Amino acid sequence: MRANGFAPEFSPDVLREVAALAGYSGEQLLPGVRDLRALPWSSIDNRQSRDLDQIEAAERLPDGAIRLLIGVADVDSFVMLGSAADVHAAANTTSVYTGVAVFPMLPERLSTHLTSLNEGEDRLAVVVQVDVAADGALSNAGVYRAIVHNRAKLTYDAVGAWLEGTGPAPEAIARSTELRDQLRLQDEAAGRLRLARKRAGALDFESVEASPVVASGKVIDLQVARRSRARDLIEDFMVAANRTVATYLLENGSASLRRVVREPKRWDRIVALAAEIGEALPDRPNSVALSEFLARRRAADPEHFADLSLSVVKLLGPGVYVLERRLGDRREAGHFGLAVADYVHSTAPNRRFADLVTQRMLRAVAAGEGAPYTPEELTEIARRCTERGDAARKVERRMRKVAGASLLAERLGESFAAVVTAASPKGTYARLLSPPVEGRIVRGARGLDVGDTVRLILVVADPMQGFIDFTHDATDASRKLERSRRKKVAADRLRPRIGEVLEAEVTGVSERGTYVRLLDGSGEGRVVRGHKPLMPGMKVPVTLLRTDSVHGFIDFEYTSGVDRAKEERVARKRAAAVTLQDRIGETFDAVVTGVSKKATWIAVAPERLEGRLVRGQRGLSVGDAVRVVLLAADPSRGFIDFAREEA
Repeated sequence: MRANGFAPEFSPDVLREVAALAGYSGEQLLPGVRDLRALPWSSIDNRQSRDLDQIEAAERLPDGAIRLLIGVADVDSFVMLGSAADVHAAANTTSVYTGVAVFPMLPERLSTHLTSLNEGEDRLAVVVQVDVAADGALSNAGVYRAIVHNRAKLTYDAVGAWLEGTGPAPEAIARSTELRDQLRLQDEAAGRLRLARKRAGALDFESVEASPVVASGKVIDLQVARRSRARDLIEDFMVAANRTVATYLLENGSASLRRVVREPKRWDRIVALAAEIGEALPDRPNSVALSEFLARRRAADPEHFADLSLSVVKLLGPGVYVLERRLGDRREAGHFGLAVADYVHSTAPNRRFADLVTQRMLRAVAAGEGAPYTPEELTEIARRCTERGDAARKVERRMRKVAGASLLAERLGESFAAVVTAASPKGTYARLLSPPVEGRIVRGARGLDVGDTVRLILVVADPMQGFIDFTHDATDASRKLERSRRKKVAADRLRPRIGEVLEAEVTGVSERGTYVRLLDGSGEGRVVRGHKPLMPGMKVPVTLLRTDSVHGFIDFEYTSGVDRAKEERVARKRAAAVTLQDRIGETFDAVVTGVSKKATWIAVAPERLEGRLVRGQRGLSVGDAVRVVLLAADPSRGFIDFAREEA
């Protein structure tokens, strides 16, 4: 943190100042503050989140529109302009989330207590109100202060599974018909907003940034948060609130700090990535065309869409803050990714200084007062927030690499499939498909570009420095890349034939896998099930199991070679994985049941679970007793993965 210019601790002045603050009891309404505690407010966030910036409520109107109310923590009422806490926040400008520790922009007494919209507490909020028509159009916008009461702190995973019909209703929803109906109405409003944004050309991304999973103070894994309807809902509401606030400030003649993502400088590479899978994009940047392309790819290959999304995000480039004080067509460029002209950050004032600045601008407009900042001050704040945001991402990326290097330390010399995520004179970087760790390609990187799928050898994993280095065998590299691109096209064309039995010839058998080429010339791929009896040159029927047009992978099954006992074991593991999803990080006693070059298998007693030991397996033999930590439980694939406790 210090090496990147942050102040990781609060000064004694800040701590004394915050300790003296009194909370708002709600017993007496302040002037201009509405009492909205009777509304069915709720929040949806990560399970571990304690700084709750946003809550939501909705109401169906007689004309069919849905009135959306988004309550944002009223931080401005507790952090005075020029106070010690404000000076600290202005210097750091953001909370930094390293996975193993959080460095908050404001002291926890503020960010997780006095201003946090905690369940069961009365809190001051800035409410953004807007009506959402059936076609997603926004009208009747308003911004005002209110006292609110969060009825339920809900989590993304639980609400997402319930909305998608893949999980039970969370306890709070199950015991409240009002809350259940409220979440259904909010989901409907979010759907309207999403469709309207897609029509305008908003880009449909899915993050694949990995976060450390911490249990008992130790990093046990890196995990990617998967997209769900609950995450989409909160994102749609956040975008609607930020657009509404930007328009509100504009209409009231106020300057603002805009968040801008300009047109991508590497649009040509995005066009090339699309062409690799048979898609055509315009020669000039076009958000509508890109949005439609991404929507088609998500529908065609949802399982691997996140990696395509990562490549496009890297090529678009980061956003920046700018001072906006011009009206009409003279306004700054808009947000290319969101396909909106007017966008500010306003929904996270506990953890972003730009949002706190926006809140102060809103208060000045409501009170009819002069702006709290001069144009010169706002310009400097915009520059500082952009620069500190970049620095925060650097810290977070460094800590992901420290965690990743720790997890990979025993795997030097191993080969991994990866996707190139950056290619510039400063270096070429790639992210492994599993585990989702990013590192630098230190040899053999020439000719590689963002989005290329490659196989890399791990040569350095240094947890102390956070260094992860790979080499790429550049021998005949152009031919390999061209072959990979052909396989991406073939995977896309074969997708409609998943489940069909096709005639193929075995082309290779090695420790890395068994490969076949379809006799009709339509594709080649790996036999992932039933491959043991196969030998090169054999002509056999294979079943197409899955295709991955993002990485160019095509998987088959040789049904005659499938071990039925193994299939039954996978079915048992799928059922067991369902029961284990909430037990990640728990410790178990186990016995090693199998050891091979590819994997080490264990059985856990008394639960009678079977799983794979993916870390700390060196030196073990069948029958050894081990203490293990549960890392992952995937019901869809029947994967149950453990790590040896001391590893």
